[in-house]
Amino acid sequence: MSDDELNTRTPERPVHMRHSSSHDRSGRAGAAQVKLAVIITCFNYSRFVDRAIESVLSQDCVDCQLIVIDDGSTDDSWDVICRRNVQAFRIPNSGQRKACLYALQQTNAPFVLFLDADDELLPGSLDLIVACLDERVAKLQFPLTRIDGDGHMISGPAPELKAFRGRDLVGRVLRTGVYATPPTSGNVFRRDVCDFLQEADYDEAVDGVILFVAPFLGEIVSLSQPLGLYRVHGSNDSAFGGELNVRTLRRDRERFGKRMEHLRQILPLCGYRSGLIATEHAYFHRERSLYIAVAENRWVPVSDIVGLLRRLWGDGYPFRMKIIMTAFFVTIAAFPRARARRALEYRLGAGPRSAWGFVKALI
Repeated sequence: MSDDELNTRTPERPVHMRHSSSHDRSGRAGAAQVKLAVIITCFNYSRFVDRAIESVLSQDCVDCQLIVIDDGSTDDSWDVICRRNVQAFRIPNSGQRKACLYALQQTNAPFVLFLDADDELLPGSLDLIVACLDERVAKLQFPLTRIDGDGHMISGPAPELKAFRGRDLVGRVLRTGVYATPPTSGNVFRRDVCDFLQEADYDEAVDGVILFVAPFLGEIVSLSQPLGLYRVHGSNDSAFGGELNVRTLRRDRERFGKRMEHLRQILPLCGYRSGLIATEHAYFHRERSLYIAVAENRWVPVSDIVGLLRRLWGDGYPFRMKIIMTAFFVTIAAFPRARARRALEYRLGAGPRSAWGFVKALI
C-alpha cells in the first residue's frame, strides 16, 4: 500500500472492517463528535492487545472514541480484536506510522492518544485527560508505570514528570533537541500536530518529530500522576533482549538525525528561523555514539567523553540523573571492553535494573 493510498483515501479493499454498535463512541457519520480518539495499532501482539482494549472500554468515557487497527498481523491478533465490540480495521502491514494515519481518517476527534497494543491505560485516566484538553493544548503528557511481560511492576513513573502547563519547553527543544517525554502511550496530541506525520516518511514510529514540534504549536500540559502502564518485554522495538544490537543503536542515532532535520524544516512555519542545536552536538547523538563504540568494542576518545558530559551537565537535567549518568559514562568508557559491553547490555535490557545489578554486570 502506497503512502498516497493511506494518506488520502480509504483502501478500496481493506482486508476486514468491524464496526462498534456503540453510537456515542463510534465516530461514524451522524454521531456526536467526541473530544478524544484512542487509537490502538497492533502487529503480532495477540498476547497483549485484549488488555489494551479492555483498559479503554472499561472506563466507559462518553467523550472518547476507540479505534483499533490490525496492521497485517500474522498471529491471531485479528481474531482477538474481533471478540470485542469495537470499531476495528485490518489493513496490509504498513508500519505504525501509516497504520495511525489510516486510523486518523476514521475519526474527526480533535485530540488523539496513540496507545501501543502492549500498553494499558489506568482506570479513570480518560476522564482526567479529557478534562485537561482545550484548543490551546498542543500536547498532554503523563508518566507510565513500567511493567514486564507478565504485568509485574518493574519501576515507578517513567519518566518522572512535574505538573505544569505552558510553552516553556520551546527553549529547551531549541537548546537540546529533546525534552523529558513519555513513550508513545503517555502522550495526547492535538490533531493538527499529527499532520506532520504525513511528511515523516523516514520514520515508522509516531513518537518522533511530533513530540518535539508540539511545544511550538501550543501549550504543553504535563501531569505528574501515572495514568498508564508501559510494558517492557523482549519484543519491544527498542529492547535488546540481553544482547547489544549495533544496528539498532545506529538506527536510533540516524533516526534522531532525520527527526532533527525535519524539525529544522518545520520551525520556520512556526515563526522560528534559527536556534536549533546542531544534531551532532546534541546529548542524545553523543550518548548513542558512545554506546555504538562500546558495542563495537572500540575505545572512546577522552574528548568525546568530555563533550558528552558537558552536554549532560549543561542541558538542565535533574541533578540526581547527572550524577548517575556521569558515573555510568565514565565507567563504560574506562573499563575493559567486554565488561563495559555487559554493563551497557544491562542498562539497555528489558528487565528491572538496580545499582547492585549493574555492579554484577561489570564484574
